[in-house]
Amino acid sequence: MKTNPTVQHISECFIKPQYVPEDSKQPFYLTPWDLAMLSIHHIQKGLLFAKPYNDEEKGEEGNDFMESILDKLKNSLSLSLVHFYPLAGRLKTIKTENPSSYLVYVDCNNTPGAKFIYSTLDLTISDILSPTDVPCKIVQTLFDHHKAVSHDGHTMSLLSIQVTELVDGVFIGCSMNHSVGDGTSYWNFFNMWSEIFRAQEFSGNNNINSISCPPILKRWFPDGHGPIINLPYTNPDEFIGRFESPLLRERFFHFSVESIARLKARANVDCSNGISSLQSLSALVWRSITRARNLPPDQVTTCKLATNDRSRLDPPLSENYFGNVLYAIKSCSKAGDLLDHDLGWAARKLHEAVVNHSNEDTREFLQEWLCYPQVYEYGLFFDPFTVMMGSSPRFNKYGCEFGMGKAVAVRSGYANKFDGKVSCYPGRDGGGRSNRILATEKEISALERVVEYELFLDMAIAVIIFRAHSHLGVAWRWPDGVIWVLLAVIDLNEISTKDAVNSVKLNLLELMLPIAVAASTLVVPTS
Repeated sequence: MKTNPTVQHISECFIKPQYVPEDSKQPFYLTPWDLAMLSIHHIQKGLLFAKPYNDEEKGEEGNDFMESILDKLKNSLSLSLVHFYPLAGRLKTIKTENPSSYLVYVDCNNTPGAKFIYSTLDLTISDILSPTDVPCKIVQTLFDHHKAVSHDGHTMSLLSIQVTELVDGVFIGCSMNHSVGDGTSYWNFFNMWSEIFRAQEFSGNNNINSISCPPILKRWFPDGHGPIINLPYTNPDEFIGRFESPLLRERFFHFSVESIARLKARANVDCSNGISSLQSLSALVWRSITRARNLPPDQVTTCKLATNDRSRLDPPLSENYFGNVLYAIKSCSKAGDLLDHDLGWAARKLHEAVVNHSNEDTREFLQEWLCYPQVYEYGLFFDPFTVMMGSSPRFNKYGCEFGMGKAVAVRSGYANKFDGKVSCYPGRDGGGRSNRILATEKEISALERVVEYELFLDMAIAVIIFRAHSHLGVAWRWPDGVIWVLLAVIDLNEISTKDAVNSVKLNLLELMLPIAVAASTLVVPTS
C-alpha cells in the first residue's frame, strides 16, 4: 500500500429527476420515526467492484469505460430519482416562537438535486480488502457527507453518490440522509437504481422508467396524528448533538454456511426449536463481546436488535414503504448470568424479545413519542455495556450491479459507528454471514480469541450431533452415559471468563473429542 494515499476529487455535479412528478410539488412530511433521526449520521454504505481491465492495459478502452460508466450512472440515477424524488430535495424548517414549534419537512421543489462526485484513489482492491482490520481512514474518504447529521440536510444534499476509481476497481459510495429513510428504504433505492442501470444496458433505451419495487411515498402516521408534527424546540442546538466516535478498530468476522448451521443447531439443542440463524449468531456475538469486555458479573449488559416494523404493524406496511420504520428490540442480562449460561440461553432471550414484539408495542412507542418528542443522540442511547446489531443479512446488497459484475465487497463510512456496533452482512455467494464489529483495541484482541473459542465449542457439538444422528443414513443412538458426559464438559467450558481456567478446560475438551469419535463405534441401531 502506498504511503498516505489521498482521494482526488475530479468533478462533481447535481442530478435532478429526469422529469418532475406531480406529487413532488407537495411537502414530503416526516413521521415520528423520521424526526427522531435528525441528529443521527447519514447511512453510508458502498459497493466495491473489480474493473473489467487493469490500468496497465487501460489505454483508450479504459478511458472510454470510465466515461461510459459515469454517464450511465448519472442517467440511471436521474431516472431513479423520478421514483425516489424526496432524495433530490432538501430539508426545510418552519419555526414559531409562541408557542414554540419546529416543523421539519422535505422540500422537493427548487433544489439542486442529488450530489454526484467522481474521484480517484491510487490504491488497489487488495489495499482495501487485505488488511486484517478495515483501513478506516481510507474507506471513510470514499463517502461524502463525512460526520454530517441528518439535520444538515437543510444545506446538504439528502443523497450523495461518490464514484471512486481505483487502480483495478471502482467503489460506489452512497450517503443517504437517515431522516428520510432506513436501511430497508436505502437498499430498495440502491437495488432499483441498479435495476434501471441494467435495463438501460440491456435494451439500449435511456428512458426506461418502470421498476419492479416502486417506493410507496404516501406517509404513514398513527391514527389521529400528522401529517404536520411540531417539535417542541426553537433552535437546533437544543436537540442536535455532534457525536465523535472514539478510536476504534473495525474487523470483519466471516461465518460460513456450515458454521451458522452448527450455531443454530447448538442454540436449539441447548433450549428448544424455533431459534433462527440470526438470533443464534447475535447471541454468539453478544456473549463474545461481553466476555472480551471482561465486565463485572453484576454489570447489566444489553443486546439491541434494529428491527424493521413494517410487517409488525396491523395492518402491515409494504416493504416498499419509503421512510423509517425502525424499532430497537432489546434483551438485558447481568454479564455473569450471560456467560454462566449456554449459548441457547442467550439465544432464547433474544428470540423471546423478537416474538413478543408486536403491533401494540410499536403503537405504544409512537404514542409516547408524540407526547414527549425526542431526537435520538448516540451518547444518550448507547453505553460501553451495549451490543447493537444493525443492518440485515436480508438486504440484497450483492444484487446491485452496475456493468461490472457482482461487487467483491461491501464497506461503510464513518457514520453510525460506536463501541459494540455490529453490522450483519450477507455472504457474497448467497450463504454465510459477515459481521462487521467495532470495538476498542483491547476488546478486538480479546474478541478474536473468544470467537475462535466459541466456534471451537460449536464444532465440538457438531461432531456429537453428527455422530449421534447421522450414520450411513440409518437412525442410531448414543449410549446415554457418553453423550451426557461430553455435553457436561462442553457446558463447563462456558462457565468461566478467566483465560487461564478456560485454557485448561479447552485442553480437556480437546482430549475428550477423540473419545467422542471413538465412542461412535459403540452405538447400536434403534428399533
